[in-house]
Amino acid sequence: MGALQSIPGEPEYLDLAEKTGFSLEQIGVLHKRFKQLSHNEETLQRDDFNTIPDLACNPIRSQIVEAFFDRRNFRRNGEGTVQEIGFEEFLVVMSHFRPPSLHMTEEQRESIRREKLRFLFNMHDTDNDGTITLEEYRHVVEELLSRSGALGKETAKGIADAAMLEVASISMGHMEPDEFYEGITFEHFLKLLKGFDIESRMNIRFLNMDTPTLCK
Repeated sequence: MGALQSIPGEPEYLDLAEKTGFSLEQIGVLHKRFKQLSHNEETLQRDDFNTIPDLACNPIRSQIVEAFFDRRNFRRNGEGTVQEIGFEEFLVVMSHFRPPSLHMTEEQRESIRREKLRFLFNMHDTDNDGTITLEEYRHVVEELLSRSGALGKETAKGIADAAMLEVASISMGHMEPDEFYEGITFEHFLKLLKGFDIESRMNIRFLNMDTPTLCK
């Protein structure tokens, strides 16, 4: 799907607002950013992300970029990757970084949290086999904890390992440690990250945007 040519308030924007939760104003801002990144083309390619300075320094840069081209993140039950994306796909992926509304029910909030965690899981399950390794799980925890700036890398690893051992002993006691470490499923992942403030730690700073302004 190509980039939108209409102005906010047109049917295309209204449909995307309903699908993503962004306001019409936010969609307009994101459309401008999309056009900047794509050099006014109707689609984005992986190389277009090379122009984002903040992203170049991110330790999981490749995973973030691939997330935009992963069909699993388009809310269409697809698999595999694509070579280029239009504005709709870009916006849907961006919506995974959007915090929930203050007026949501607890059930809606939990559904969004699960969706965000699925997005993070997919980002590290690069071979789409339904599992991630201990090291990949550590990367997730380190990235989330680093947002506070209060914890070092070794501390983050310690927290990741401690949480894993606790879940393994309570829920998967029949599994050998090495087996568990090498095959963390999404259900394991949910239990391991229970209590993490995913909503405030997943953000879009790597696009040089003012997240609080966009996500009110």
